[in-house]
Amino acid sequence: MNKSGANTDSEEKELNTDKMSEMADKTDKASEESAKNAEQEQRPSEPAAEAADEAADEAGATEADKALAELQASYDELKDKYLRQTAEYDNYRKRTMREKMELTKNAGQDLLVALLPVIDDFERALSHMNEASDVAALREGVELIYSKFGSYLQKNGVTPIDAVNKEFDTDLHEAVTKIPAPTPDMKGKVLDCIEKGYMLNDKVIRFSKVVVCE
Repeated sequence: MNKSGANTDSEEKELNTDKMSEMADKTDKASEESAKNAEQEQRPSEPAAEAADEAADEAGATEADKALAELQASYDELKDKYLRQTAEYDNYRKRTMREKMELTKNAGQDLLVALLPVIDDFERALSHMNEASDVAALREGVELIYSKFGSYLQKNGVTPIDAVNKEFDTDLHEAVTKIPAPTPDMKGKVLDCIEKGYMLNDKVIRFSKVVVCE
């Protein structure tokens, strides 16, 4: 009685163990099938991800090309401006050099043209000198020419330097010779002017050649 009961319990335990093993196998198979299905479901998404990456790369390339095109356009514009300004400056430089050359070449033209009437007056005076019987009239004519020429010089900023009876000034006078002073108050002063000096505005263009008392 006890033996048969023990055998029965052992058989039941074995049956339960087999059932559990069978259920475990079924569970493992179900898990494997579920994993395979999940993997199969994920595989179709990989091409889509690749396509998305390619699209992103293409979009990035398009933006880069657009930025490069804008930079090229800006460079071309700046280059064009630089070339234009260089050409304009070169033309300005050539024009300025040409004007300077013409100015240097014809610098005294206006002055010489203004002197021509004075030369005409001298020529007329010389032509009448041999025939003139009135010396006073001839002298008056020469004085008019001299006055006319002096006015022309003053008009252009040229003025004579006063020297006689003035204190000797090395900035204005050039001593040709020195003589004893005839009177004490003439010591250090100019007694005579051999050649008159002139100033152009505030600049001495010719020193007066003088005789100085000492």
